[in-house]
Amino acid sequence: MDILFFMIMSMVISYIIVPSILASNSISASESLTDGKTLVSKGGQFELVFFSPGNSTRRYLGIWYKQIPIQKVVWVANRVNPINNTLGILTLTTSGNLMLRQNDSLVWSTTSAKQAKKPMAELLDSGNLVIRNQEETDPEGGYLWQSFDYPCDTILPGMKLGWDLRNDLERRITSWKSPDDPSPGDLSWGLVLHNYPEFYLMNGAVKYCRMGPWNGLQFSGLSDRKQSSVYDLKYVANNDLNYVSNKDEMFYSFTLKNSSALVTITITQSSFAISVWKDTKWWQNEVTPASFCELYGACGPYASCTLAYAPACQCLRGFIPKSPQRWAIFDWSQGCVRNISLSCNTPHVDVDDEFIKYMGLKVPDTTHTLLYENIDDLGLCRTMCLNNCSCTAFTNSDISGKGSGCVMWFGDLIDIRQFDSGGQNLYIRLAREIIDKSKAEDNIEKHLEDMDLPLFNLQTISSATNNFSLNNKIGQGGFGSVYKGKLADGQEIAVKRLSSNSGQGITEFLTEVKLIAKLQHRNLVKLLGCCVGGQEKLLVYEYMVNGSLDSFIFDKINGKLLEWPQRFHIIFGIARGLVYLHQDSRLRIIHRDLKASNVLLDDKLNPKISDFGMARSFGGDQIEGNTNRVVGTYGYMAPEYAVDGQFSIKSDVFSFGVLLLEIICGNKNRALCHGNETLNLVGYAWALWREGKALELIESRIKESCVVSEALQCIHVSLLCVQQYPEDRPTMTSVVQMLGSEMELVEPKEPGFFPRKVSDEPNQNEISSNEELTITSLNGR
Repeated sequence: MDILFFMIMSMVISYIIVPSILASNSISASESLTDGKTLVSKGGQFELVFFSPGNSTRRYLGIWYKQIPIQKVVWVANRVNPINNTLGILTLTTSGNLMLRQNDSLVWSTTSAKQAKKPMAELLDSGNLVIRNQEETDPEGGYLWQSFDYPCDTILPGMKLGWDLRNDLERRITSWKSPDDPSPGDLSWGLVLHNYPEFYLMNGAVKYCRMGPWNGLQFSGLSDRKQSSVYDLKYVANNDLNYVSNKDEMFYSFTLKNSSALVTITITQSSFAISVWKDTKWWQNEVTPASFCELYGACGPYASCTLAYAPACQCLRGFIPKSPQRWAIFDWSQGCVRNISLSCNTPHVDVDDEFIKYMGLKVPDTTHTLLYENIDDLGLCRTMCLNNCSCTAFTNSDISGKGSGCVMWFGDLIDIRQFDSGGQNLYIRLAREIIDKSKAEDNIEKHLEDMDLPLFNLQTISSATNNFSLNNKIGQGGFGSVYKGKLADGQEIAVKRLSSNSGQGITEFLTEVKLIAKLQHRNLVKLLGCCVGGQEKLLVYEYMVNGSLDSFIFDKINGKLLEWPQRFHIIFGIARGLVYLHQDSRLRIIHRDLKASNVLLDDKLNPKISDFGMARSFGGDQIEGNTNRVVGTYGYMAPEYAVDGQFSIKSDVFSFGVLLLEIICGNKNRALCHGNETLNLVGYAWALWREGKALELIESRIKESCVVSEALQCIHVSLLCVQQYPEDRPTMTSVVQMLGSEMELVEPKEPGFFPRKVSDEPNQNEISSNEELTITSLNGR
């Protein structure tokens, strides 16, 4: 077996390294090349040959690697007009043109405008088939024609991709239709001559992928290509990338310092890739689109794409989703729109717009741009953009030095990508109001420095949540999403990720950090730290394995797991947590959004109050406040707060009373009980209490485990908590005392309920969220 293997390998090696000594590398005028004969470059690297691709029986004239046993075609002459038999013949005319014929029918030919003097066709070791005058030795200047000017699907070292502006000649590569058919397929790659030119991967006439313009160092869209990839074009075989732009030509090319390496760039029907001959086979590294973010316009206008985020698409600062409904189902095609209109487009507004600096970007599509290569002053570029209301962004066109050139964008900004490293700066025009808010947000770390709270690294949290994978997502609220994660030491965490689209998010973020950072109570969720990086604002909490209370009491299956003893234990724990907030903490804290989804349960079903984004704190003896902006959840809000914006510790007491009824009944306050079409849960409970039928409120699933005296005491306490007027409601300290004893209680007065069916939709002018919207839940579902 070893001898047989040695013989086979010897044959393969001899095939690779021994070029044909019978084949010539050129033909002269009036000479011909027939099917079965070849031209071989002088060094034996390439061969011009008649061949049949894949399983096809049709014949084509093409160039492939001579020394490689695996067929790798790099150029095809008659790709759109195959020969049906082996009677093809290639001749060179005295006028200096190649002609490919079949049975006297012309299949393919070259056209040269230069005068031929004793022409010859020669296959070079670069893979370039050239026609030149034999007396002339000037490499390119003397060529009457060259195959490098008419590429097919492959770029070889030294080949130019782009434009010869002198002769209006475009060099573009186009995929094969299939492995059996080299005729032009759907994908092509070439340079589009905007004012600020760039390369596009096109699918027919549709933009499929964009490399970004050349910025003096590289194509801006490839900034995050990892150097660790041994097959990446920039790092394999120690090669050089070249981009030339002048009045005569604009092109990209690459050259190899190691001449023994075999490297090609090939476009296929799905992408283009770098191919490297290694270990007796071709290795391919897909260049683009290697990810969702590299698809053209993946996130629509005014949005950036970042693989480290989930979802990958994020509106730029100062912009919101054009269609929140589509955005919520991960349809980002419509992109984002301005949250506040530009000043220069708003009548009677004299305040100038401003620019916000984004770093590490793939700059937007350059179709609608102006380029001033001779401007070295970025300040002048800014002024020029500011003075033109249609200008939406600007930056340097060349970042290879200190920054030079000026490029300005007009119209929508599309196909932007945010990189972890690399990329370049972009200055985007925004209303000054947005800029002022942005500056405050950028100073958020200064606010956190004095809080004695651990600051997590963004990469740590990203790794812990598997790059904010959808599989790790456990909650969604009006101010962001919540993800389960695991730190390197094995600790499980819940990460609340502030949405960049939330107009109120920064305020709530700072509020939550300030209020809960130093709070320590067994019935409050523990804040482990926070993370601020780029546009990311993250709160890191202890993970509650049993999720939120609403996932139990409102669920027909999970509700069976909470019998009366567990529910009574949870009621007591919530009450003790509120006592701590209202009375025992260093600040008097009013939660303002107490509800079932904001109560989390640990592995022993101990309740922990969470989500302090809407909380307010007071010092001294202050116990109430007033606001013009009512926030909270419809159905849990006390009437004085919902109607007049007056909140106090008694507002939380009202919310606790509603929650207490929900825990006993297993229904939401807004849900109708027993088909009653006029009252919510509070109203229904009041009606049963007055009729002496309060026990009918107890959920059927817990009646067997229920201690009737405790349940009746809880119902009585709940009705005391939801009384119409704040002064009639007990404090939470009194609530704990009443729940823990069989003391005789006063009769409750009429509750503050709405005597009609509650709408599912909130009043958008007054209320931030409805009962179905968890603003910032940290559940473990």
